[in-house]
Amino acid sequence: MAVYTDVSDEELAAFIDCYGIGPVTSFKGIAEGVENTNYLLKTATGTYILTLYEKRVDAADLPFFLGLMEHLAERGITCPLPLKSRSGEPIGRLAGRPAAIITFLDGVWHRHPTARHTEQVGAALARFHLAGADFAIPRANALGPSGWRPLYERSRLRADDVALGLAQEIDRELEFFATTWPKDLPAGVIHADLFPDNVFFLNDTLSGLIDFYFACNDMLAYDLGICLNSWCFRENGSYDVDKGRAMLTAYDGVRRLSEAEWQALPILCRGSALRFLLTRLYDWLNVPKGALVRPKDPLEYRVKLAFHRAVRSVADYGVDAKALRR
Repeated sequence: MAVYTDVSDEELAAFIDCYGIGPVTSFKGIAEGVENTNYLLKTATGTYILTLYEKRVDAADLPFFLGLMEHLAERGITCPLPLKSRSGEPIGRLAGRPAAIITFLDGVWHRHPTARHTEQVGAALARFHLAGADFAIPRANALGPSGWRPLYERSRLRADDVALGLAQEIDRELEFFATTWPKDLPAGVIHADLFPDNVFFLNDTLSGLIDFYFACNDMLAYDLGICLNSWCFRENGSYDVDKGRAMLTAYDGVRRLSEAEWQALPILCRGSALRFLLTRLYDWLNVPKGALVRPKDPLEYRVKLAFHRAVRSVADYGVDAKALRR
């Protein structure tokens, strides 16, 4: 269970009282998620998510994250909203941690999404990018290419303990991206973590997006690459052309990708695969004793990285970019 910080009944009651949402009727930890402590909270007025922000989330970034949710909701994106306390603040402190209460979003996430699901995700991601275009608060991507080498150095000496030859492979990838990473592509606010467990569906219709705690400013097509990696591969590691085609076509139908973005997509997909390989590698090698969260397998993204390395054009992702631009 992804609960790092326990909350006493007395602490919880005092915290809830600041929001005027009635007495607590139910309170239990949520197993999913690895960054923060999350509780499902029910009170006399409704159902909410109570989040305690752990050390990997910088408290200085919380106005960006919570403000982004409000901004997106005002522009028609269905997402959770932070509650404000009686003093008008969305951020409080609970059990020694920054904390917030977020509205509950109905829906379930699909562990085995189909092309019908990826089509909806592609369109939703494009709408997200358009809605975030005028969000005024900037946040740099701490896990962009400039952060990959420092992150890797914290795992480098033990990388081959996970898989023989992994250290050399990552070194080669970092050298490649040092000279080939795209520049001057359309940029704005990206989700940066739109994995299946962050997208809810009701009756197979997308009902909302959650978990904006990696959101930042970066190239929009990079966000699309992250989604291709997280949604469009089968469990055996092979790429699913139907899912990829559905996602890319739907995205382009809402926000047209430029020719430069289409050309850069294979490198952006390859880079996003390396990014998640590196963060998973670090987590895999640094599991705290007694941790209740099982780290995700970094080698899943080694397989995806190898696929993107062999890609020669976006046709390998199942689309004819020239036909889409007609």
